[in-house]
Amino acid sequence: MNLGRISTAMVTPFSTDGSIDYEKAGKMIEHLISTGSESLVVCGTTGESPTLSSEEKEELIRFTVNQVNGRVPVIAGTGSNNTAASIEATKTAEAAGVDGVMLVVPYYNKPDQKGMIAHFKAIAESTVLPIMLYNIPGRSVVNMLPETVLELSLVPNIQAVKEASGNLDQMTEILRGAGKEFQVYSGDDGLTLPLLAIGGAGIVSVASHVIGPDMNKMVVAFEEGRHQDAAYIHQSMLPLIRALFSKPNPVPVKYALSKQGIDTGSVRLPLVGMTDEEKKQFDVVWEEYIQNQKNFK
Repeated sequence: MNLGRISTAMVTPFSTDGSIDYEKAGKMIEHLISTGSESLVVCGTTGESPTLSSEEKEELIRFTVNQVNGRVPVIAGTGSNNTAASIEATKTAEAAGVDGVMLVVPYYNKPDQKGMIAHFKAIAESTVLPIMLYNIPGRSVVNMLPETVLELSLVPNIQAVKEASGNLDQMTEILRGAGKEFQVYSGDDGLTLPLLAIGGAGIVSVASHVIGPDMNKMVVAFEEGRHQDAAYIHQSMLPLIRALFSKPNPVPVKYALSKQGIDTGSVRLPLVGMTDEEKKQFDVVWEEYIQNQKNFK
């Protein structure tokens, strides 16, 4: 599973009536590819997957695969807290032509580690697609431990994990114990550079919607050994990244995209848009970032 250094968890654009706006989605895909996203994750948290029906997910996945047309890998979020439903969604995504699937740790059920292993193995056995596990204890409540990830990494088509625990020690344990082919991606934009420094593969990003080129500059600087340049970009990004998560994701990033002239519509309930005061606070951080951006190398 080669997702590149920067994979974007794509927002889902909506029309004024709340339906998926495929014209806007097409423009979003082109924007992301042109600004350095090396792969796309569709129907993830940032895509407001909890509010998308099964039919909408199927249609959006198929649309994305067709629009991308092989230019970058497309990964579909098909995980849920229902193993049978996840298997069905994975088979549907496979038929649509995706390059892989992302499977979140089951939320609300609070499975133990044995339950997680059984859940992911059952889905893996149902498909030939490469699989990225997704550990996000802040949403799933339970944490998938490194030893669980390492056991699952022995399953041939489980090839990566998106680690959104925020715990670099945990990520290091996985990197130290897994085979060289198993990839660890950060699920937190602010840990992109630290994870690269300990041997991680890259980021499944939200911020890349609006600062994809700068994130690529940071990665290139790191890979070229220009660590001070990479550190400066990382430090400059951090306040903006915090602002992008100051409200439930993807509320702020949709507003940030609108500042770049990219219309993705509003969010679906139970999420709500930013107030005028919240937008003003975001704008202050945004303008500061634009000023720092001039010094990026």
